[in-house]
Formats: sequence, C-alpha cells, structure tokens
Amino acid sequence: QVQLAESGGGLVQPGGSLRLSCAASGSVFSINGMAWYRQAPGKQRELVAAITSGGNTNYGDSVKGRFTISRDNAKNTVFLQMNSLKPEDTAVYYCKAWGGVPVREYWGRGTQVTVSS
Repeated sequence: QVQLAESGGGLVQPGGSLRLSCAASGSVFSINGMAWYRQAPGKQRELVAAITSGGNTNYGDSVKGRFTISRDNAKNTVFLQMNSLKPEDTAVYYCKAWGGVPVREYWGRGTQVTVSS
C-alpha cells in the first residue's frame, strides 16, 4: 500500500504562484510514476502533469508553459510549481501514484486551489 499526502493549496490572486507537494509513504519502492490531476466543480477530473521514475514528464494542454512537475526520489515527494495562475485553474488538485505488478493506482485526498481576486 502507498499513502499520499498533498499540501500547499490555498487562495491566490490571478497571476500568482503556488507550489504543491505530495509526499508518498508505505510501499514507495513499488512506485513507478506520479502525477497531479485536478477536478473543478461540475467537471471531470483531468490530468495536469505526470512524471515517471526516469524523469519523463507530460502536461495537460491548458497548463503547458505555466506549470512544472518535479520529483525528489530520495524524499518520495512530487512537486507542482504553478505560475501565472488563472481563475480557471481553480479546482481540487489530487496526487496520484502508480506502479507494481500488477499495476496499482493510489490517490491522495486532494488539496483545494482557488484563484480569485
């Protein structure tokens, strides 16, 4: 089992920045990739950014050039640096990890990000 704990959400003005963290614990040796998803009210959960154990990254179209995902393998933590935030970035942000054989997925409880003046 893997447990994920997100932190760093909050209220920020448009154009501002936030940095989210997701710390993994438990069977961390089984983790291959980690990602951030988000879900706004009335919308489906969508991929924000993902990173593999090898450092390969993938971003959702709406955040490319503004958000950066990074990973500290020694601390089993993934970060999401969010710059130039827009009101449409308002959502609950969830951390996801996957790995093992067979592959299993793990989700955190989410952290609220609100972009508003």
